[in-house]
Amino acid sequence: MKKYLKILRQCPLFAGIEEKDLLTMLSCLEARVVAFDKKYTVFAEGKPAKFIGIVLSGSVQIVRIDYYGNRSIIAEAEAGQCFGEAFACAEVQALPVTVIANEPCEVMLVDSRHIMHTCCNHCAFHQQLIFNLMQDLANKTLTHHQKIEVISRRTTGERLMTYLMLQAQKAGSSSFTIPFDRQELADYLEVDRSGLSAEISRLRKAGVLRSTKNAFTLL
Repeated sequence: MKKYLKILRQCPLFAGIEEKDLLTMLSCLEARVVAFDKKYTVFAEGKPAKFIGIVLSGSVQIVRIDYYGNRSIIAEAEAGQCFGEAFACAEVQALPVTVIANEPCEVMLVDSRHIMHTCCNHCAFHQQLIFNLMQDLANKTLTHHQKIEVISRRTTGERLMTYLMLQAQKAGSSSFTIPFDRQELADYLEVDRSGLSAEISRLRKAGVLRSTKNAFTLL
């Protein structure tokens, strides 16, 4: 576990916890590391939610696939970020989403019961861990509201511009990159890819933005 300490220190779940305590905590939590190939299913829809995932390398996507096979990207988690917290803490018996490795990745899995219920050792840092989890869940709720703000827009152009303006605000610059290719962006915005490409082309011609692959500049 020592080789993962640097990236774990970036994880909001372990904020404020001394490095010397972190290894002890991971042992107490019975954390384990699993490697996944690209496109491998990390958590499957319909399965019980038991684990919180922490991305150690690579990235994963949280997706929802409807009855007709249409995919919507809910969120993406990169190295140092958590996923599945809300479902695991709520002890959901059937996950409503699927988590897929976006590229070859390593994921640390922690049984949420070991976090929510203090162990017999009464570890001093356990309360900090629970506080961090609650704060992380609150931040994820804000992110979820941003997604709702985007997809509540009526047209493809409005959804695209709302998303891009939020990304510019997050980057603190009018020039930024997004974590999606064109198909993934269409899946995130829940729009048709060809319509999205046409809208990006129209906005470029209108002088509203510049774009190259996943790099954008708002003009």
